[in-house]
Amino acid sequence: MIERLRRKSSSAGKGQSDARKKWGRAISTVRRGSTAIRRESAAVSDPFLERFTVTGRASLDDFDQHYFSDIFTLSFWRTLVINPANPSYYWLSFMVTSAVLYNLIFIILRGVFYEINTPDLMPIWMPLDYLSDFLYMLDMFFMSRMGFLEQGLLVRNVRRLSKEYLKSYSFVVDLLAILPLELFYLQVGYNALLRLNRILKLWRMRDFFRLAETHTNSPNMFRVANLILMILVIIHWNACCYFALSRYFGFGTDEWVFPDTATGDHGTFIKQYVYSFYWSVLTLTTIGDTPVPERTASYMYCIGCSLAGVLIFATIFGNVGAMINEMNAQRTNFQHKVDAVKRYMEIRKVGGELQERVVKWFDYTWNNKQSVDDRQALEFLPEKLRAEISIHVHLDTLRRVEIFKDCEPGLLVELVLKLRLQVFSPGDYICRKGDIGKEMYIIKRGKLQVVSEDGKTVFVTLSDGKVFGEVSILNIPGNKTGNRRTAGVRSMGYSDLFCLSKNDLWDALQEYPEAKQVLSEKGKQILRKDNLLDEAAARREERRRQNLDKKIELLADSLEDLKTDISNLMGRINKKSKEKIKMEETVISAFKGSESERSKSDTPQKEQPKPENSDTKPLPEKKESKPAPEKKEAKTASAGKRDTKPTSAGQKESKPTSAGKREAKPSSEEKKDTKE
Repeated sequence: MIERLRRKSSSAGKGQSDARKKWGRAISTVRRGSTAIRRESAAVSDPFLERFTVTGRASLDDFDQHYFSDIFTLSFWRTLVINPANPSYYWLSFMVTSAVLYNLIFIILRGVFYEINTPDLMPIWMPLDYLSDFLYMLDMFFMSRMGFLEQGLLVRNVRRLSKEYLKSYSFVVDLLAILPLELFYLQVGYNALLRLNRILKLWRMRDFFRLAETHTNSPNMFRVANLILMILVIIHWNACCYFALSRYFGFGTDEWVFPDTATGDHGTFIKQYVYSFYWSVLTLTTIGDTPVPERTASYMYCIGCSLAGVLIFATIFGNVGAMINEMNAQRTNFQHKVDAVKRYMEIRKVGGELQERVVKWFDYTWNNKQSVDDRQALEFLPEKLRAEISIHVHLDTLRRVEIFKDCEPGLLVELVLKLRLQVFSPGDYICRKGDIGKEMYIIKRGKLQVVSEDGKTVFVTLSDGKVFGEVSILNIPGNKTGNRRTAGVRSMGYSDLFCLSKNDLWDALQEYPEAKQVLSEKGKQILRKDNLLDEAAARREERRRQNLDKKIELLADSLEDLKTDISNLMGRINKKSKEKIKMEETVISAFKGSESERSKSDTPQKEQPKPENSDTKPLPEKKESKPAPEKKEAKTASAGKRDTKPTSAGQKESKPTSAGKREAKPSSEEKKDTKE
């Protein structure tokens, strides 16, 4: 029975443990599902914006999605790679900078002012010291996993990243900054100055300031705060050095050093630090009014402080002045424009009422932040990114425009980049009836009235997102008004309008014929409502355009055929010329070979010498028969010519040609002898 009960209890325990495991798995999956749903809901954005997004949404950080529980796994830390473009690197740099700033301020302070190293305060300093050391080591680990771009892609090879960090100069500096010199506490006792090597990590603070200056929305304010921090740190270090020299020379030994700590409240830390800080401020700012030094070392230290103060603070205050000017640069440029317009109106003697309207217009544009030129501000960005920024900025207006709802994304990009913002004052006419239409307008902010020619009758009031003037710039065939304004449009108050010129619209519509057709149909519908469309003229114009388009297409096809025929003809001519050149080369080479062979065969043989004392009779001499006349060859001139060489008697000997040997012609002297 006891064994059965034990078995039942063990089986029940196993069942409970299995059930707990199942419930734990279910809870974890539900949690992960809820976090995923939250991420998906956060990722959902405006469908209009998603449709007309022209740049990629993917970033360099394409890691797999990790959960908080993955941080406690070993695989997460093995494959971790830091992307310096992510916010995580920014906050990591902030924590490391806080640790560096802590060491920069408190190490020298604790090493000089012994009053804050009491046993009561050591439980505060020790955890802070080792927390900063932990952040230093954590930063070294993350720096060994810091990815970099190669061919535009983030390198994720952990071994390669670690090797690159170990070979870098920053690893040497980080290693020197984390050396445990506190081990010398065992020999010399506690001394905070043994931690001065922690200050070598200053390069990380500099990198964080550069990163924060880029990411912050108020860079000028951040620069001013950074400069103030630098000034305070310099004054702080100088104050600590002054107090250390006073301790070395002896407190109260002369008027220049710190007074004797045994008198009054000079023994307290607050009094010592405030007095030293005050002396440092007066010295570095070269204000003076400090006790005159009496020792040579004191003189040298004061001279060094004065020179450093002149150089450092002159640079710092110059930068502060430049930053203040940059903060007001936009307002200064705007004020220059206002002054130039005022000066022009005074020179041209413009009326006071009109001058007041101009000044009010300037006030409205500045107060409503309409004085910023979008093209000038975004001229350094690529075209696609400029277009997406413009869509984001003018999203509320573009979403209400009906002609953009069914528009192609590429066409919207083209149009958004060509929109120009115009501000109209109360009572200004945007256009009047009968004017030739050269622009279309989109209302961003304000209200406009469509009025009659005399301006007394108001037909309709237009509000944000409405479009007008598109009919007159679409060149709709059959328009009875002839691209002229059918009514006047007047601004009720201050109105912000987007203007699109006719040339810009047609330049954009050339690559989008379907959108062009849609806009033309919408324009025709508007004209039909007002009975301003001549259907017969529209059909005739459409046929004429179609015939013209067909003619243009036929002409283009014929030009293409002509180009192909010319290219084929040129190919044939080149082929024939190459064949002719080859034939001429073969004929010339064959002729040269035959000439060389004939010249070798026609060379005269040497006469054999007669043998002396021979009984044989000489053979009778044979008469040489004259060679038959040879025919001249037509192709070559060398066959009919004779090459002669001058002899010693001034005569010429003939060389044998290819036709055989020839006798040399008698000279003039020989002819005289024969006649005699």
